[in-house]
Amino acid sequence: MGPPVCFLVQWHLLCEASTVVIFHKKVEGLSEQSLEKFVSRARKAAGLGGTVDVVITGNSAMRTLNLRFRGKNKATDVLSFPSGQAGEEGRGTFFAGEIAISAEIAAENAMRFGHSIAAEVKILALHGILHLAGMDHERDNGVMARKEASLRKLLRLPASLIQRAEPDASFNARKRKAPPEKAALVNRRRKA
Repeated sequence: MGPPVCFLVQWHLLCEASTVVIFHKKVEGLSEQSLEKFVSRARKAAGLGGTVDVVITGNSAMRTLNLRFRGKNKATDVLSFPSGQAGEEGRGTFFAGEIAISAEIAAENAMRFGHSIAAEVKILALHGILHLAGMDHERDNGVMARKEASLRKLLRLPASLIQRAEPDASFNARKRKAPPEKAALVNRRRKA
């Protein structure tokens, strides 16, 4: 299916040369301006031409979008909607697409992985930008995962979305150690 009925199109027409960010749900430590700057940097680093609009919303809206466009009746963390427009380098700006992010899932992930909600939203935005650039981690034999990991380092972000979902050996080696009481139980079982 194609992109959604543009949930930001009226804003995009007014701000053709810039990223537009709309918070339907507020995120602690993140302003529209700071997320706009991050998305612009991430888009350029990913080699994605055109503008990108981002909406930070709740699980209910994400579930609706996920059902309508992917046939999955559950909330998800991030969805990307490429515009389908082809852009030409140096010929003005074009609209690359839209990204929708669940603030609620971002908060859950941030707590689980031990970083700020603002950092999690940026991780999800980067993931969405790579999808807008045509990458697909479900079909590309690790190409998107490697690109996301390198951009995460460049943009000074914690572990990328793909690394968490499909951990490799180096990521497993960096996982947090079990609490001492759990580690002691595991060691006792090994000795028995």
